[in-house]
Amino acid sequence: MLSVVVPCYNEEQRLPRTIEQIERYLDAKKTPYELILVDDGSGDGTRQVMDAAVDRHHGVRVEVLPHNRGKGRALAVGVAAAKGDEILVTDADLSTPIEELDKLQAALGRGAGVAIASRALRGSRVEISQPIYRVLMGKVFNLIVQVVLLPGIWDTQCGFKLFRADVAQRVFAGLTTDGFGYDPEVLFRARRQGVKIAEVPVVWRNSAPTKVSAVSSSLDMLWHVIRVRLRG
Repeated sequence: MLSVVVPCYNEEQRLPRTIEQIERYLDAKKTPYELILVDDGSGDGTRQVMDAAVDRHHGVRVEVLPHNRGKGRALAVGVAAAKGDEILVTDADLSTPIEELDKLQAALGRGAGVAIASRALRGSRVEISQPIYRVLMGKVFNLIVQVVLLPGIWDTQCGFKLFRADVAQRVFAGLTTDGFGYDPEVLFRARRQGVKIAEVPVVWRNSAPTKVSAVSSSLDMLWHVIRVRLRG
């Protein structure tokens, strides 16, 4: 079975379409799956959207954090609850279309323990780009991550990643950040455990607005990368 984990914080507007797209695609493939929606302390109608999805589809489950903790913590909670043999984590805006899942599953089929969507490889197609300042900041951040933690991986921050279940359970357990810096940490832990990581070119479309602050979130992620390196 496939588990799909979606962290959600105040996603009342975007979430219904995301749920519909995931269900339609996986139902058509006749893939046994569960869709785990994690409410990260939302203050809008996100929970009502989730509850309606549970009532409508037997494959949907909800996990709830009583207070907003951050994307990393929401994903850790969802992964811990997952029962599938493969675990896909994806953003609530579905910037990487769910149809790109096939490419990541093919990478796992070739022996990878983790397959990550990438906007930086030849063959990637960014159909709607971020503002130029975010693109430049992302490139600088990924260069720092390469130097400090993960040489050879060009895009750690794309939110569409597929894990073999045993790998996901290990690398998300004991996650030391609650925030957006979770990506480099879990990939660093996977690599340290000898897990093969495959970076896969995908289609990607920027979805505004974003909850990632250009300054504060970037500084927090950078500091977390340094902490992970120092702790080894």
